[in-house]
Amino acid sequence: MRKSLPDTPLSLIHRLLRKGRILVDGKPAAADLRIRSGQNITVPLEKNTNKTASAVSFVVNIPPPLAPLILYESPDFLVLNKPAGLAVHGDDSLDTMVQTYLAPKIPPSLSFRPGPLHRLDKPTGGIIVFSASLAGARRFSALLQARSLTKGYLALVEGVIKKEGGWEDCLVRDHERQKTFTAVGENAKHARTRFKPLMVKPPYTLLQLEPDTGRTHQIRAQAAAHGHPLAGDRKYGSRQNGELLLHATFLEIPMELAAAEPRLPPRIEAPLPEKFKARVKEIFGKEI
Repeated sequence: MRKSLPDTPLSLIHRLLRKGRILVDGKPAAADLRIRSGQNITVPLEKNTNKTASAVSFVVNIPPPLAPLILYESPDFLVLNKPAGLAVHGDDSLDTMVQTYLAPKIPPSLSFRPGPLHRLDKPTGGIIVFSASLAGARRFSALLQARSLTKGYLALVEGVIKKEGGWEDCLVRDHERQKTFTAVGENAKHARTRFKPLMVKPPYTLLQLEPDTGRTHQIRAQAAAHGHPLAGDRKYGSRQNGELLLHATFLEIPMELAAAEPRLPPRIEAPLPEKFKARVKEIFGKEI
């Protein structure tokens, strides 16, 4: 409470707790309650000059411990299974956790700072690679530029897709709206994503996707543009409630390239979260 409301007097927080006026998910909370990530806290504030009560409500985001997220670690790379809903950048982000974790492991440097080597949206979970050395950063960037990396995703989309295929579009990023659209023109960039249906049960399809390019929101934007928005992705036209299910499941490198220094495993897999597996079983009646 003190971290989330730094300008609120501690005495007021104690008084509101004693009176049962601080709510967690709509219920009065005791001071010793352990908060879980994703819970909603509502705090009534003192009456303002208009004699009307006001309140502040916020969702708690508690980053998980980093160690259970590690899929692969070397002096050059740190590969993690990012939880959906955890931001890669910013306060209390995955990047902050990585900096803290790697600080005692790498020598201070004016020319290098560990960081994520590719994008992963906040709502998306799964594999993300961080650099732990300058050589690792350069190596991964070269693999990306040569398109030598294959990234696989699983996504729950609206509508029925019975055959494997691909989407090929030109995408443009609207930075003000933080959204990607299909478009034409000099600012549009080519995007291609291959897909294969794994499970189908109207009105849903579980897709395996492999983007050949790495545009921001590529899978989300292309799926929506082709009439199959990710279920729960209200930003891209879904009418379904709930969290979108999009998980980066694997990263592959040709064997001969994986052996070069700095090394990476030829294939890294990120297990699906239990919530993802439970939703798939609920919809399709079988486990993935």
